Amino acid sequence: MNIHQLITDMRKLMEPFTARSLQVRKKNLLKDFVAVAGPLGVTHFLIFTKSSASVNFKMARLPRGPTLTFKVHQYSLVKDVVSSLKRHRMHAQQFTHHPLLVLNNFGGDGMHIKLMATMFQNMFPTINVYKVRLNTIKRCVLISYNPETHMVSIRHYSIKVVPVGMSRGMKKLLQEKFPNMSRFDDISELLMKGANLSESEAEPDGDHNITELPQVYSGRGNLKAQQSAIRLTEIGPRMTLELVKIEEGLCSGEVMYHSFVQKSKEDLQEIIQRREKRQKLKEERRKKQEADIRRKKAEREQHKRKSLAGMKRKRQLEGEGEEDAEDPGIEEKAPSDQSDADSDREYYKLEVGVEPDDDLFPTHGKRKREKSPQSGRKQKRAKGPGKAASKKHARPDPNKKKPLHRGRKQPVRISSKLRGSVLGTKPAFRGKGHRDPGSKGKGQTQRKRKIKLSFAKK
Repeated sequence: MNIHQLITDMRKLMEPFTARSLQVRKKNLLKDFVAVAGPLGVTHFLIFTKSSASVNFKMARLPRGPTLTFKVHQYSLVKDVVSSLKRHRMHAQQFTHHPLLVLNNFGGDGMHIKLMATMFQNMFPTINVYKVRLNTIKRCVLISYNPETHMVSIRHYSIKVVPVGMSRGMKKLLQEKFPNMSRFDDISELLMKGANLSESEAEPDGDHNITELPQVYSGRGNLKAQQSAIRLTEIGPRMTLELVKIEEGLCSGEVMYHSFVQKSKEDLQEIIQRREKRQKLKEERRKKQEADIRRKKAEREQHKRKSLAGMKRKRQLEGEGEEDAEDPGIEEKAPSDQSDADSDREYYKLEVGVEPDDDLFPTHGKRKREKSPQSGRKQKRAKGPGKAASKKHARPDPNKKKPLHRGRKQPVRISSKLRGSVLGTKPAFRGKGHRDPGSKGKGQTQRKRKIKLSFAKK
């Protein structure tokens, strides 16, 4: 949680040129940020990572590096620094302009020291000392390098400018909040004696912080060509860093400097050859993939042309044989229903000994009423003005499913156990007045009624 707060404090230090509302998630990759960095004008990445051993800080230059990796030894948040001060100066107007960068002890001969100084300088906008407006400088960032411990310290200060060469009472009058003069008989007591003022309000000004202002600065008494004292108040965050390594690319590439690992020239040459071999293999693989893509695209185009030519030939053949072809809408009637009806009719005739009625087998009667293929006479239409008559005597569609009959015309399928009672070998009912055991009511009787059955041959 402290690392997230440290990231927020570092964004506040870099304002207004920072991504203050950037949301970083675990699924985001570095290449995603690099892809959008160009259109947004981003020049540097500041990356914090936390491991079980330490907190690391990376500073990368876009788009091709280099990348500096630091180890964070100590850090303090803004809330920790502000809480330790008796009076702090931090308001929103201070963060409308970029801070002033001050580098200390970066004049060493080492290559890594010069590279660090250049990276820190490029992170902040340049300042033209002849055209700069002093009222825009409200903050200061001090980056100091210790050659003995090889540590880099980062401090963030708020700048306050006050006039010098006057009494404490006069300074009190120049402040925005007017002092309490209820105990004074005359204003001269405040100006001359400085009564009712504590010694802690006096600041240790000297040659180290007193200068002559070239411009009028905000605040009472800060006039041009007048001496004023510059006072710094730390507002945080603060960090103590140690340089670990410098990489040539963007978080990848040849290691130009490493503080813990020292390699000989032979090892460096071997690493370079290995990297060149890997780059060459990657380039060959990329060329092969591009060739495969072009080949597959040509094969798809050729297959498409062949398919279109085959479809065209098929349409031409179908057009030539259209006269001899049969109508696909006419289908032959399946003789299964007719054979079942004939079998049921023959079975009934053998068992009962008489010819069954046509109503008992509706399928057989329907076949008789259908138009004979030898006769050329048409079926007579039913007379009647309404649509009901036309529907009643209309020719049935062989493709349409037959609806279930209702009432007396509903076909009943029975098993072989009940077949004997229906045919007369066993009495189907016990006679009038006898109650059916399966009926629910006591007074209900089962009456004999005529049932039309359709027998199914097993």
